This record gives sequence, structure tokens and C-alpha cells, in this order.
Amino acid sequence: MFEPPTVAVFPVMFMAVLAAARVSLRRRNIAMEGRPPINKNIFLLSKFAMLIPWTAMLLQGFEVDLSPVRVPPLLKWISLGLWVSGWGLLFAGRIGLGSSFRVGCPEEETKLRIDGIFRFGRNPMYLGLDATLLAAALYTLNPLILLVGAGIAAVHHRIILAEEECLRKMFGREYEEYCGRVGRYL
Repeated sequence: MFEPPTVAVFPVMFMAVLAAARVSLRRRNIAMEGRPPINKNIFLLSKFAMLIPWTAMLLQGFEVDLSPVRVPPLLKWISLGLWVSGWGLLFAGRIGLGSSFRVGCPEEETKLRIDGIFRFGRNPMYLGLDATLLAAALYTLNPLILLVGAGIAAVHHRIILAEEECLRKMFGREYEEYCGRVGRYL
């Protein structure tokens, strides 16, 4: 069965990439944690809440049935495609940001990344996250997972808007021109 490895490998690899990045950035005296662009408690809650749909996806993938109804096979395939695509965007965005990656608004000078995947959308990591949340909701067909995912997506949209203000202040005209060329999500 390919589902358990498919649902498990990507979040585990992503957490490993984040941990390695944290160590690498700290060696260069760079803090990966930026300033929360919205209320700190809501910001942190939204980041930790992502574990709920991701865990639901993992449990369902390992045949712990969280679904109140039978999930049609086609819907499972669609959700697995979204899951893999979402993680691909998360990886591409994280790697594309390099040492400019921050959780929140940078408190020191960084580089505006407009190349690579950032030529197609300003927020590939948030788009990838949204895809994983939708994948978990479709894979489990659990209304609670859908509500949690929708709540996280709504808070993250608010975070994006606040982060855009940070970037406008940091990069001015260069960022405005970039926004004129490249959409927020696609």
C-alpha cells in the first residue's frame, strides 16, 4: 500500500528541512523566528494548529478511520495529489527563500526573493499549506478537519496581508513592482 508512506514522508522531510535550516541559520547568527505580523498568540496558534489536519491525514493514511462517511476512491486520489503538490510548494518555497526565510516579519535585513518559484506567486509556501489543509479535509471528509483547516487558512491570509506591509516597508518600490507583476497566490 502506497498511502501510508505518501502521507508520512513529506511532513517528516519538511520538519527535517526546517530543523536543519534553523541550525544552519543559527550558526550564522540569524534567527529564523521573525516578529509576528499579527497578534502573537493567534500567530503561534495558527502555526501549531496546522498539526491537526496533518495528523488527521497521517492517521487516515494509516487506516485510523476519522471519516464519518466512506471516502470515494477518486476523492482519495485527488487529495493525495493535492497533498504531494502542497508539500512540493512548501519545499520549493522554503528552499527558494534560503537565508531570507523567517517565520514572521524579518527583524534584520534580508533579500527580496523574486526568482525561482517566486516568479509564479508571492506566497508559494502558504499556497502549499492551503493545499495540504484541503487535502486533509478531502481525504478524511471530516467536518472538524475542514473547519480547522478553513480557520487556519483564514488566519494565514491575514498573516500574508500583514507580512506584505512589512515587505513594503523593507523593500519599497522594488516590492511594489514585484506585486504588480506577480499575484499573491498565483
